[in-house]
Amino acid sequence: MGLLYPRLLAGQAKPLFQEYRHLMIPELADRARTSHPSAVYVATGGDRVDDSQLRGLRGRVLALAAKFGFPDKAGRTGNAEFDVRLAELLHSRMGVVPAEAASRDLWAFLGLVLMPDVAWWRYPDPPGDRMLGTDLTRHVFGRMWWRAQLVHSPDDPEPYAALRILGEGAFDQIYARRAALGGSPHMVKSILRVWNELDLSGLNRTDILKDFLKRLLRLAPFAFFDAVDENALDAELRAVAKQSLTAAMHARHTREADTVIAPSALQERVDSVFSVTSPRSPSTLLRGSGLPTARTSSEVGTVRPSATSPTASSAMRSVEICAGSGAQALGLERAGFSPALLIDRQAHACATIRLNRPDWHVHCRDLRMFDLAEFAEARGIDLLSGGLPRIKAAAAVSRSDDAEEREVLQSAVRLVSVLRPKAVLYENLPDLVGGADFVRERLGIETELAQAGYHVHWRILDAADFGVPQHRRSGFLLAMTEPYFSAFRWPEPQGVQPPTVGTVLGTSMAARGWQGATAWSARADRPAPALVGGSERRGGADLGPTGSKRAWAGLGVDGGSLADELPSADFPTDGHPKLTVRQAAMIQAIPNDWQFAGGKTAQYRQIGHAMPPPLAQAVGVAIAAALNR
Repeated sequence: MGLLYPRLLAGQAKPLFQEYRHLMIPELADRARTSHPSAVYVATGGDRVDDSQLRGLRGRVLALAAKFGFPDKAGRTGNAEFDVRLAELLHSRMGVVPAEAASRDLWAFLGLVLMPDVAWWRYPDPPGDRMLGTDLTRHVFGRMWWRAQLVHSPDDPEPYAALRILGEGAFDQIYARRAALGGSPHMVKSILRVWNELDLSGLNRTDILKDFLKRLLRLAPFAFFDAVDENALDAELRAVAKQSLTAAMHARHTREADTVIAPSALQERVDSVFSVTSPRSPSTLLRGSGLPTARTSSEVGTVRPSATSPTASSAMRSVEICAGSGAQALGLERAGFSPALLIDRQAHACATIRLNRPDWHVHCRDLRMFDLAEFAEARGIDLLSGGLPRIKAAAAVSRSDDAEEREVLQSAVRLVSVLRPKAVLYENLPDLVGGADFVRERLGIETELAQAGYHVHWRILDAADFGVPQHRRSGFLLAMTEPYFSAFRWPEPQGVQPPTVGTVLGTSMAARGWQGATAWSARADRPAPALVGGSERRGGADLGPTGSKRAWAGLGVDGGSLADELPSADFPTDGHPKLTVRQAAMIQAIPNDWQFAGGKTAQYRQIGHAMPPPLAQAVGVAIAAALNR
């Protein structure tokens, strides 16, 4: 098990970032600390790093930076070499596992608390994602750890030598822009080996790399790359690289000579680009001797990474059913699970996922009509997850009132036997887990899963115990095969008070000049009640039934409907403001950059039905720990 690092949550990280933007390197050095009053730890998964270990890490990074001119400005070439050596240092000395390194808040702590002087030295006047960890493919420290994670070859004499094959811009082509490929370290190493064979003198490396990766993406749905041994995979990629070279050389020759080159002559030129004619062993290819120096981003082309998280680089693959707005998948992504497929029947929900994660494969269809034969990417997964529609107690309603929801539940259970994942995580109402009216349903589920070879855990967790500003109890069904089931432990509460509604929403309430925002924030001094999103057949954009609205009123919030905009300067100082859709998402701890498709009611339903990502992440980390044993 790895070390657990402090995490600086977004609510504390953003003000610190704004404060530090105007400071000089010596002032930032004075503020460097090994702790922060607001820092938290994840509940399970390893031992907490201590102060001496944090001081040691800071000392090593400072010593490395000093070799490249710290605290004075470093040159472009120096930055590239510093990054390579920093990646090796962080990956080899931090002692974190991928599930822990997937936490954006961990890297925010390193950038803003432990090493702000080094962070600002490397990126003077940085944009927020370089420090806050909102996009780990951009974070000053996080992006380097993940680069090292993808190329690390522990059996090689120089396990990090492959870091020098591509510069940052080219690496981002694989890692961020092409997450379907960068999601497999096995695949990344093969790409690097084949790319290292090419002699591209006089050719446009950027265009060839883009074309190469696009061709691999077209091949991805028809091949499970992780199941192919190194030599066979290299041979496949070498053939694809030759296709890209053929196309590039043909286009170049046509432009320059205005004639068509003979196929035999073109093939001869393509073959000459490879510096070897037979595969070299992985060890030889990844040794430092003979590797080209790291190319700068200007040589290969700087590409802005997408929002895809580096957790896609984990070898763990998942399928998400009843995916909704993708909030649960987002939390599991942070825990190290890369979704191979997501399914939801609601068009707005599917559009939301595509809006935020264009590289994820989303299919908008009814789960009851799911046909595995159509989806090769669903095979061989580690986790099957989903937030299932709520069913009602049979004694309380007529069966026809929730017949559709029960059919979805039955389909979800049957799907386990079809997909055969290592683990299953389904979320539903707490009553399904512990209510006396649902004994028959639980027994039926357990029996069917036992026949398929799965052991079952049931548990109710409150999102407030995991840093969410909302008391939201979720019922979980966790099923695993052995040996993973015996290794699984539910995450424990973090042991810290969750943020209050006033803490989370105070800044936004004051954004348009409302004079009562400060006093309102002080009154809203506890976590929110559970958001209620309504169903397709009933409910609108309000904060739920009478009891929920009464609880919101106690926090100074009008729950009768949602606002189109934040309270303005002329809003009564003692008034009860309504929440906006975005503020509702903040109560669910959904990131501010996560966009929602549809009108106000459609957006709010997606938010109200979502599982808060930090809760999904906490359970996902526990599952990942069990799968990795």
